[in-house]
Amino acid sequence: MFDKFKQAQNLMKLRSEAKKLQEELQEIKHSEEDGDMAVTVNGAQSIVSLRVNGEEQEKLVKLINRAMKEVQKKSAKKMMEMGGGLGGLLGGMGGQ
Repeated sequence: MFDKFKQAQNLMKLRSEAKKLQEELQEIKHSEEDGDMAVTVNGAQSIVSLRVNGEEQEKLVKLINRAMKEVQKKSAKKMMEMGGGLGGLLGGMGGQ
């Protein structure tokens, strides 16, 4: 019984830490420009803004970010299937 309680506490702590990290990553920003186009992305790998010919492309930003979120979900699922995500990958490397 205490093990389940401790596991729940650990899970809550991990979720809290993950949320804090996500918030910190969103604060990291980088912009690139090429001619009449400019894009700004954040450390959470989301597009913050996209301008073409000086006009904000909000619909395109939302579309790209939705696509990125879906591919991230599919990638995470695939990694879990292949051995528990990053922990599984690192564990596999350590045995070599």
